[in-house]
Amino acid sequence: MLTYQAEPDTGLAQPYEYTRRELVEPDWRRFPGWAGVTEAQWRDAQWQRAHCVKSARQLRSVAGDLLAESFYEDLAADQQQLATMSMLLPPQMLNTMAPTASPSQAAFTEAFFADPIRRYMLPVRSDRDPVWPSHPHSERDSLHEAEMWVTEGLTHRYPTKVLAELVSTCPQYCGHCTRMDLVGNSTPQVQKNKLTLRPADRQDRILGYLRANPGVRDVVVSGGDVANVPWKQLEAFVAGLLDIESVRDIRLATKALAGLPQHWLQNDVVEGLERIARVAERRGVNLAIHTHVNHVQSVTPLVAEAARAALWAGVRDVRNQGVLMRGVNATSEDLLDLCFALHGEANILPYYFYMCDMIPNAEHWRIAVWEAQELQHAIMGYLPGYATPRIVCDVPYVGKRWVHQLDDYDRELGVSHWTKNYRAGAERLTAEDAEILNRRYPFYDPIATLPERGQAFWRDNPTWVANNLLA
Repeated sequence: MLTYQAEPDTGLAQPYEYTRRELVEPDWRRFPGWAGVTEAQWRDAQWQRAHCVKSARQLRSVAGDLLAESFYEDLAADQQQLATMSMLLPPQMLNTMAPTASPSQAAFTEAFFADPIRRYMLPVRSDRDPVWPSHPHSERDSLHEAEMWVTEGLTHRYPTKVLAELVSTCPQYCGHCTRMDLVGNSTPQVQKNKLTLRPADRQDRILGYLRANPGVRDVVVSGGDVANVPWKQLEAFVAGLLDIESVRDIRLATKALAGLPQHWLQNDVVEGLERIARVAERRGVNLAIHTHVNHVQSVTPLVAEAARAALWAGVRDVRNQGVLMRGVNATSEDLLDLCFALHGEANILPYYFYMCDMIPNAEHWRIAVWEAQELQHAIMGYLPGYATPRIVCDVPYVGKRWVHQLDDYDRELGVSHWTKNYRAGAERLTAEDAEILNRRYPFYDPIATLPERGQAFWRDNPTWVANNLLA
C-alpha cells in the first residue's frame, strides 16, 4: 500500500488558508425583543414579514439596551441627510448582524457599528465619505435602464437579453441599491419614480414585446424582488415566458433567498417552482434563481435549505451575484470565505461580483478599478474554475465588462474608458448613434482612492472635469 507524507512545514503560509466551516444559524433570542420567539415562528414567512424592522423605534424594540444612543443618533442623521433607501430589515437579515457579539452595551454597539452586513443594510451617517459622499458623475439611474425601456419595466440593454421589472418593492432594502431611482419608498433625499401600469397590463406588454422580438432568448425576471410578486402572478408570468419558443433562459432574481429564505421554503412556492421547472425541462429552457449575498455571515442553514429546496424542485442552478463594497467584502479573504460557504455548503454557485454602481451617496462603498483587478487576481486558483466568480464593472451605456477589459486607464484621475461590441436592443440606428461601437465610455474611480494630485484636480477643476472627461 502506498503511503504519503504530509508536506513539510516550511513556516510559509498560503495567502489564503481554506478551512471548512459548518453553517450556523445565529440565535435570534439574543435580541431582547425576540427572546420568546419560537423556531416555528422564526421559520414562518408571514411572521418574518410582519416583524420587519422599518424604523429606529422598531429597532429599539428588538435590540432593547444592546445598542447605545450614539448609534440611533448616527442612524437618524443618515436617514434625514443621505439615505437613498428606506429602512426595511426582515428579522432573518437583522439576525446575521454582529452574531457573536458580547451582550454588554458597549461591546455590542462596537460590534454592530463594525458589522459588514450592517454597513450596507443599515447605513449610518458616519459610514459615508465626509468629503465626497457622491461622485460628481453619480446618477439616480446610474445604468440608464429606464432610458432603455421598450415598454414600462422592460429594459432591452443587450442584443439577446432583457430585464423584466415586475415590481418596485423588495422584502428588504439594500443601501447600495442600483435601482434606488425606482425601488422602495421615497426618502427625504429621493422622491422615487413609480411604475404606472397595472401589473397585469405591464406583464402583458412585456410578453407581447418578447413574442414580437424572437432575437431575445434570455429574460431576467426581477424588480425589486420577485419574492414580492404574489406567487400565482409570478407563476403565470413565467408560464407565459415558457410559451414563447424563442425564450431559452429564464432567471428569477431574488435577494430574499438570503434575506427571507422562509419565503422560498413555503409549500406553495416550492410546489409552484416544481410545476414551472417541469415545464422548463420539457421545453429545454434553463430556469435558474439568481440571488444576492455579499458576506459569509448571510449564509446560514436556512439559506442553504432554501437553495436546496429550489434545486430539488427542478431549478437548474442557484447562482449568486454579489456587489463589491469597501468595509463589507472587498478583501480576498472575505470573498473566498463567502464563495466557499456558498458553493461548498449551500449549493449556490458564485457567479459575479459587481463593482458598486455610481449612485448618489455610495462613494464610501465603491472601490477603484485597480483594486477590483487585484481582487480578481487574488481569488484565482482556490475555487473550482466554474465556481470562481468574475469581477465585473457595469459600465453605463456599455454593460458588464470584466475588470481587465478596459480600453485605457488614467490612475491619477481615476478615469477608465471602455468600449462596446453591440448596440442595445432599445437603440435605433440613426446618424447620431451610428458610431456607438466606436465610442469610448467612461467609468470613474472613487475620488478618495486617487493620489493627492488626482484628488486636487477633481476638487479644483469641476467645470473642466464635467466638460472633458465624457468624450
